[in-house]
This record gives sequence, C-alpha cells and structure tokens, in this order.
Amino acid sequence: MRILIYGAGVIGSLYAVIFSNAGYDVSIYARGPRLEKLRSKGLLYLENKNIKKARVKLCSKLSDTDIYDFIFLTVRNDQLKKALTELRTNKSKCIVTMVNNLFEYQELEKIAGMGRILPAFPGAGGSITDDILYASLTPRFIQLTTFGEITGVKTKRSKYLAKIFKKSKIPYKEIRDMYKWQLCHLAMVIPIADAYYEAVCPKKVGLEKNILQKTAKRLKRNFIFLKKDLGEISPWKLNIFIVVPVKILAFALRFLFKSSFSDKFMYRHSMKARSEMIGLHREFYIKLQQPLHPGQRQLT
Repeated sequence: MRILIYGAGVIGSLYAVIFSNAGYDVSIYARGPRLEKLRSKGLLYLENKNIKKARVKLCSKLSDTDIYDFIFLTVRNDQLKKALTELRTNKSKCIVTMVNNLFEYQELEKIAGMGRILPAFPGAGGSITDDILYASLTPRFIQLTTFGEITGVKTKRSKYLAKIFKKSKIPYKEIRDMYKWQLCHLAMVIPIADAYYEAVCPKKVGLEKNILQKTAKRLKRNFIFLKKDLGEISPWKLNIFIVVPVKILAFALRFLFKSSFSDKFMYRHSMKARSEMIGLHREFYIKLQQPLHPGQRQLT
C-alpha cells in the first residue's frame, strides 16, 4: 500500500503523519520553500507536548510510472485544476480530492481522466508555525472525514479507503452525494469567513454584535435556499441553521467565535486562506444565483 499526499500544507501534513503512524508507506509531494524545509528538518509535528518527526518520504517530481494506491490531493481550490492537469498522465488510478470544491465532478474528470476522482473532505485543522505542525482532527461530533464516490455507489476502492481511515483511527463517513455535502459545507463556512474579514478586529469578532447578527442571517438564508433547491441538507444536523431563530444563532456564534475551537479550526484557516475563501464566496453565490445579503459589502 503506497500513499501519496499531494500538497504539504496543514491538512496534507496532518494526514501524512496519521497514515505514517498507522504503518502505511507515505510520500509527500511538495515544492518551493516548504520542500526545502522538509528536506532540512523533516516533517515535524507536535504530539502530547513533544516535537516528533514523521516517517515519510519526500517527492519533488512525479513520473508517469510512479504508481500509488491512493493520491490524496490537499491543495487550495484555485490550485485544483492545475494539480489534476499535472496528475493526468500519472498511472495511479485513484485521486482523493480533499478540497473545498464547487466545480462539477464531470468537469474535473475531463482533466484527470474518467473514474479516477474520489471526492472527499478532511475533518481537521490547525497551523504550521516555525516549521512545526500544530494540528489535529476535529471532534467527531463536529465534522468527520467525509467521502463518497461520484456515482453514489460504494465500490471496492471506497471500501478500502474506509479501511485505511479505520486503521489510522480517523473518524469517517461514506455518503452518497459529496457534491451536495460540499455545497452545504460552503454555505456554512463562507459566512463564517466573511465575518472575520468584515470585523474591525478579526480575532475578537465575537464581540461585534452587528457582525454576529449579519452572519446568523446569512447562515439561515443560505440553508433555506439550499433546502428548497436540493430537497435536503447534508449532513442533516446543519438543518439547525434553518430551525433556530436568528437571535439565538447570533448568541451561539458569540461563544463559538470566542472558543479555542474557533481559533484552531476557523480563524487560522480563514486568515491564511483569505484569497481562496473570497473566491469561493463569489463562486458560491453565483452558482446559487442568489443576491448578496443587502448588508454585505462586495469583497475584493
């Protein structure tokens, strides 16, 4: 079993560590400054207050005949098509796309090759500081590592992927419609990212009542629209944004934004991936053909 992690950011590095610790043969594909850091120091990560070095291989070039059982693609949305173009001639049969994605999967398959893409999304977050990975999986009741075939049917490879997650002790769920799941995920994370970008002090957004109110309204609006358009919300628990009144949502957001969970899994990603999230913001509302909330300024 050979696994390639294409992308050495927080998510790719964390899954590389976890898979390696589970005994898998793991390689990381990296370039530029991150590759040089990994070459000089190795993949360093924090575990139980100790700095450790992961047992992974480094890869700066990928030949067509360098075959992996699974390639985990952990890049930004705006890097996705370029990465798939690079992987197009490689003979590996399965590319697990762990990316915030609004592209139709058929469009991506035209780039990578039919039947090669297995959509997924990580349940993880954190940061890399001073070349050390400070990251972890999200609590299972918040978000599982989620995946599912484009066809919605379980296959031999999806079952094998589930075994890899199980052996690696990664909480996971296989679902029928990953595209619907990703739309609902973006309906939630885009208003949260917007809140940070519009706040006077992003770190203290939980104190800005007007931002909390606008964010609550945007969340409710997004999910009401998706419920009407898609027929259902995925996962089901996100229906909470429809049934809970705006005032209560705003009150809950106040505590969420002030929590350590928010700092680790929401704030750091939103601030580091600002250009990606702003791009997804635009694409999301265009795709839904939904006007921006009247109180929301156009992000540039």
